[in-house]
Amino acid sequence: MTPEADMQTIPYATQSISDDDLRAVQDVLTSGWLTQGPAGPRFENAFAKRHGVAHAVGVANATTGLHIACLALGAGPGTTVWTSPNSFVASANCALYCGADVDFVDIDPVTRNMSVPALAAKLEWADREGRLPAIVIPVHFSGLPCDLAPMRTLADRYGFKLLEDASHAVGASYEGQPIGSRYADASVFSFHPVKIITTGEGGIVTTQDPALARRLQLLRSHGITRVAGEMVREDPMPGPWYYEQVTLGFNYRLTDIQSALGWSQLQKLDGFHAARERLADRYDRLLAGLPLKLPARAPSATATARSSWHLYVIEVLPRDGAASRATVFKRLWDANIAVNVHYIPIHAQPFYRARGFRPGQFQAAEAYYAGAISIPLFPALTDAQQDYVVAELKKALVA
Repeated sequence: MTPEADMQTIPYATQSISDDDLRAVQDVLTSGWLTQGPAGPRFENAFAKRHGVAHAVGVANATTGLHIACLALGAGPGTTVWTSPNSFVASANCALYCGADVDFVDIDPVTRNMSVPALAAKLEWADREGRLPAIVIPVHFSGLPCDLAPMRTLADRYGFKLLEDASHAVGASYEGQPIGSRYADASVFSFHPVKIITTGEGGIVTTQDPALARRLQLLRSHGITRVAGEMVREDPMPGPWYYEQVTLGFNYRLTDIQSALGWSQLQKLDGFHAARERLADRYDRLLAGLPLKLPARAPSATATARSSWHLYVIEVLPRDGAASRATVFKRLWDANIAVNVHYIPIHAQPFYRARGFRPGQFQAAEAYYAGAISIPLFPALTDAQQDYVVAELKKALVA
């Protein structure tokens, strides 16, 4: 082990906080506005501009964003939402919160994203059976965009809403355009500490639709409005204090403290991306020729994209003379490399098995999971630490 690597465990991901971030938070703490002040709209506007979209609605976390986006797009009892089995459980749970049913579309084994052919085939079947989804939620796994153009074509043909789970994809692009700007009806981003930028916890929903954005704003704040045109009351308001609850909403707001941190982090997004891309390129070179499947670089053979590189996930291939995924995982942890696995397929979780899902239904997702290991990738990862990770991985792969 190198002296630098010996100092502490190397995590698979961690936040990057600078003095600028600390000052931004301190400014809010001394401003008189800790929540519902000017920092929230400033961050929302900056995020919308950076992602080429008209509206951005800050929320407490990406799960709350998925929840109210599903509600705003029409999920409810008697409807079905489809998503990818290769994701965190929130990508499916959000539909259940609305009273909708959930189903899954298997992944492409190369990109690990929702398979467009599998989606098309399932839609043909659902159309014949009268069971089309109300919403489809593709997940930009690890920051690599899904193949969105054909998904948009399918959405228009079959009449479902397209909701991007872009939790991994802050600043990513597809066909030269920012994620969240063109193809989806709405997109949800995450600012958890291990993501591309952080607000501690937090998320944001983007959309080009002003009516949808206003609906999201009401849902994130108790369904309460002070806008006269949105109220039931027709006579003059009693005074400036007056408000009305016009729908059932939630307390899903993003605070000014979080927004200030997010705004500061957003200013460094290009630098974060450059560091992650350089490290991903370096992993590709250093790991070439090993019994591993490395991450894909494009969403399909014909589409182009820029990944945000939230994760660098290898797959340990089952070969003679190679160790199992479980053995490799343990050996890396024993070497103070805190690798992780993203993700156990959602349909394999006990809660979803109790809802009727079973092993073997989504074979590509299950095959991916059987070999997956997320190895360290974050902007502050040094070359020496990365070299150590690669050296230990090579040793760990030997049976």
